[in-house]
Amino acid sequence: MSGTKARAIVAIEGWDAAGKGGLIQRLTEKLDPRSVAVWRIAAPRPDEQGRHYLYRFWNKLPAAGEMAVFDRTWYGRVLVERIEGFCAEPAWRRAYGEINQFERQLSDDGVRVIKLLLHVSKEEQRRRIVERIETPEKRYKVGMEDFRNVSRRSDYLEAFDELLEKTDTDNAPWHVIATDSKKRARISGLEYIADLLARVVDLTPPPLDPAIAQAAKDVLGWDPSKPAKSMLDGPDS
Repeated sequence: MSGTKARAIVAIEGWDAAGKGGLIQRLTEKLDPRSVAVWRIAAPRPDEQGRHYLYRFWNKLPAAGEMAVFDRTWYGRVLVERIEGFCAEPAWRRAYGEINQFERQLSDDGVRVIKLLLHVSKEEQRRRIVERIETPEKRYKVGMEDFRNVSRRSDYLEAFDELLEKTDTDNAPWHVIATDSKKRARISGLEYIADLLARVVDLTPPPLDPAIAQAAKDVLGWDPSKPAKSMLDGPDS
């Protein structure tokens, strides 16, 4: 998004081993790293504890011309914090309205909020976790929390259903992607993101700045009538 003043947030939630990391890698690998920040959200740091749970996300919002990608999000309040009992029921029930207001504020301020929920079947999730365990270079991806989350799949299904019911809004809708096929899931996610970003970002290449063109002629001997390769084939190449 470099060169524009547009701002965007890509918020990705979903099951463990649903392919969040792979999608984010494909999304960002061809983008200008100066305009994209990837935030991998884990448990709050000590300095974040005791503050409102949205505090640490306000500090990560994109500036003009930037995109922020969240690998897990503020929805942890109504997912893991709800299921593991890290906050009381009145608090996580109140969070649905707080989250909707938060996203509405962002949308009203011109931020494009893109929300993806990655779903994987129970059988495919098990296969991927076992594959990670059996592949030495992938073992770092598996922690004890993965087994705890798998064992509470029915609780997470209920939480995901309620999340979609209460926070799928006009200004920040959810897009659910089935990820048992990683390739199809990544294509679906990238197409959805590209479609929404194209509505707020002009992808037409900017015209050449006349001052840049003149400097290239004066300093580099650039001749716009000749292909760039012909300059590289000269005696000083």
